[in-house]
Parts: sequence; structure tokens; C-alpha cells
Amino acid sequence: MSYFDQLAHQYIDGEWRAGSGSWDIVDFNPYDGEKLASITVATGKEIDEAYRAAERAQPGWAGTNPYTRRLVFERALRIIDEREAELSAAITAECGGTALKAAFELHLAREFLREAIHLALGAEGRILPSPDDTRENRLYRVPVGVVGVISPFNFPFLLSVKSVAPALALGNAVVLKPHQNTPVCGGGLVAHVFEEAGLPPGVLNVVVTDIAEIGDALIEHPVPKVISFTGSDKVGRHVATVAASHFKRTILELGGNSALIVLDDADVDYAVDAAVFSRFIHQGQVCMAANRVLVDRSLEREFTEKFTARVRALKVGDPGDPATHIGPLINSGQAEAITTLVEQAVADGATALVRGATDGNLVGPSVLTGVPADSAILRQEIFGPVALIIPFDGEDEALRLANDTPYGLSGAVHTGSVERGVRFAKRVETGMIHVNDATVHDEPIVPFGGEKHSGVGRLNGESMLEAFTTTKWISIQHGRSRFPF
Repeated sequence: MSYFDQLAHQYIDGEWRAGSGSWDIVDFNPYDGEKLASITVATGKEIDEAYRAAERAQPGWAGTNPYTRRLVFERALRIIDEREAELSAAITAECGGTALKAAFELHLAREFLREAIHLALGAEGRILPSPDDTRENRLYRVPVGVVGVISPFNFPFLLSVKSVAPALALGNAVVLKPHQNTPVCGGGLVAHVFEEAGLPPGVLNVVVTDIAEIGDALIEHPVPKVISFTGSDKVGRHVATVAASHFKRTILELGGNSALIVLDDADVDYAVDAAVFSRFIHQGQVCMAANRVLVDRSLEREFTEKFTARVRALKVGDPGDPATHIGPLINSGQAEAITTLVEQAVADGATALVRGATDGNLVGPSVLTGVPADSAILRQEIFGPVALIIPFDGEDEALRLANDTPYGLSGAVHTGSVERGVRFAKRVETGMIHVNDATVHDEPIVPFGGEKHSGVGRLNGESMLEAFTTTKWISIQHGRSRFPF
């Protein structure tokens, strides 16, 4: 039985069951259109049941010795190791991800589970001094309780695990809503792995649904204290607004419009390699992808010739073929949107050095140059295989162009001088930036997050403690206080 037969259900309080909605979310393979699964949507009733199950289960889970809790993550890690081929095939089928992308996703998911093993023991308390000689101040770090996680379609297994695992490791219970385009890899598979690893019923629940059915019920519900959302800045703004009105904390990992900057002393061949990977990994459906490639004018001709040659050689097609570099976009709407975006940019005056053809959900790579300064494509997230090459004259202009965007997630700068690169990187308005490397990086102990419209808060490492725990002050009076009345 395939994962798509087995896991196409809601998972609430340890039970796999159907939703009570009147319509189904149909899960399609974005490459060949094959129907993978059909899942009856969860309604507000299931949302409430999932959160109430989490609320009941959380105190017992939080009270479990953290050395015992971490055993669940050790077993989950072994399960992924043992079933890597099956998981990779599911990611390829549901996401349209290439073999390279699936391997990258599963590698990082394992790394985050390894970090969760350590994080289970990381909630340290403190003893703080008091002006009263007989008073002792203890500061405890405790779970927030129940966390709502909303994950995206591009790296669904990884980006669900990235929030779910640390939240669980720190003693919380979780209700996870995967994206409707990837309900199995982003939801059912995560629940299945943790269920088999021995996570108690109710500690993790998965609801497959759509805002058209539940509205804001997932965010407004009184049980969750933290909402972790990964997705577009438009939806993130709405999540933040609704959550704030209910006094909930949000962790928002949103879109980007990253720049990869090639200074005049860069290694051109290496910069080309980094730029091709940074722009076209997973068809460009990556928040950290290098939308804009800024190149010093002295290197523009050489860089452009080598970059376009590399892009023309990228193979577009079946993601199941190990030789494929670019598979399908997630759905027809996204394919149409990217095609229209390129057409509009060319109509506005841009020159297409490479013009990718569209065939169903397959969109070939495009490389545009001469993009007018007022073109909308320069300041928005391009969630598809489109690269913009933009020349500049000197570092000051490069910095102005890099910062001329409402986003600030990732970036990269290439130079022959590391310290020059660091000085430049410090001036770029972004949460993450890499010297002489790609724009796409994620490591489990390094704070991950953006500035401006790219998000609020950080994930990874010690930032997980801030995200998924709270502090509690308990004072102890060993003597007797004197009160003024």
C-alpha cells in the first residue's frame, strides 16, 4: 500500500479518520497529473477536536522526562534512514521535486531531528539575585502548551519537521496543517513517522483543510499559544493580524527577493555555479532563491555568457529522472503566473537571453536582462525558474540595488576578499547572507529568519527556545516579608 493510500486522512488524537466536510482536496502529481489521493476536508469541528486532543495530551507529554522524550526523535531518525527511498519517491511524486531536491530535503529533515534530540534537554532554568537577602528567584523555562503549525508546499516534509520537532522536543503538543497541494508529505508522513516512533496519541495532530472551509479557525482557536507559519508574506500578514488580536505569539517565515552580488574581484566561474544553483534549485520555488543576480559591469559580459550557457544546458522534464534539473511547478496556476510574469517583463522592455517554454506545469528557465528600473518583477518574489541579471557600477550601487526591495530574507556576495565581502554583507538589509556561497542555506543551530516583509522571529538552535517556550518566575521567601499594611 502506498503512502498516498495509507495516509490520506486526518490524524486526530492518534486516529486516522475522514474529515466531516462536504468536499475533497484532491492531491495530484504536478508532473503527470496523476491523482495521488483524495482527502475529505476537516471542518471547524475537526479543528476543535484536534486542538482539544493536543490540550489533553500536552501536560502528560511535558511531564515526561526529557531523556525519555528524546528517544522518540532518535527512533524517528532511524525510520527516515531506513525508508529514505520510499520517502524520496513520495516527495518526487507529490512535490515535483527532483532526486537532488528530495535528497536535500531529507538530509536537512534528519539534521533537524538530530538537533531536536539535543533540544529536548535544552530548556535550562536560572537562579537570579534578589535585593531581599531571604528571597530566592527561580526562572523556569516551560513549554508554551499547544503550537499551531502551518507548513508550505515547496519543502513540505522538511518545513513541517522544522517546527514540529523542536516544539515537541520542548514539551509542547502540536496541531499541524499542511499545504493543500502537499497534504501527505507535509502532514500524513510526518504524523506517520512520529506515530511509529512512539509519540503518544494526541501530542501531534494533522488537519488537512482549506481556509475556504475553516476561515481563521486554526488561528483564532483559544488553545494554541503560538502559531508557526511558513509561506507568502501576504498570508503571513493576515496570520499575524488575526493572531495578534487573540494575543498569540507568531513565528513567521515568509517570502524573499534575494540578491546574489558579484563584485569586481569575484571568481566568475564559481559565482556562476553558485548563481545557477541559487536560482534554479527546485524550479526556483524556494524562499531563499536568488531572484536577482547583481554583477559588476566589468564582469557583466563574461558572467552573462557563462551563466546563460549553463542555464541552457539545464534539463527540464520528469523529476523521477535522475538527470533532470528542473521539474514541474506545483500547479497550473503557478505555471501560468510565472509565464505571464516573464511575458509582462519582456513587454515592459526586458530582454530575454533565455526564454523557457511552458508545457503544462513544466516551465523552462528564463534569464532576463535590461529590466526597466520601475518593473514590478524587480521587487517581488519570483517563485519559479526566472533569473534577472542586473549590472551595477561599484559597491554603493550594488548595495542600493540589493536593498531596493520590501524583502530581506537571504543573499550572497562573491568577492576575492573575504573581509570585503563581510563588510558588504553587513550593509545588506537581510536576515541571512553568505560570502562566496549560494543564497540557499539552512543549518539547524544557526538562527533562520528574515527582515522587513520576510518574516518575524527566528527558528533553529537556541531560537527554538524563544519560539516554543516561555519563562516563569517563581520566588521563594525563606524568611518573612514585611508588608506596608
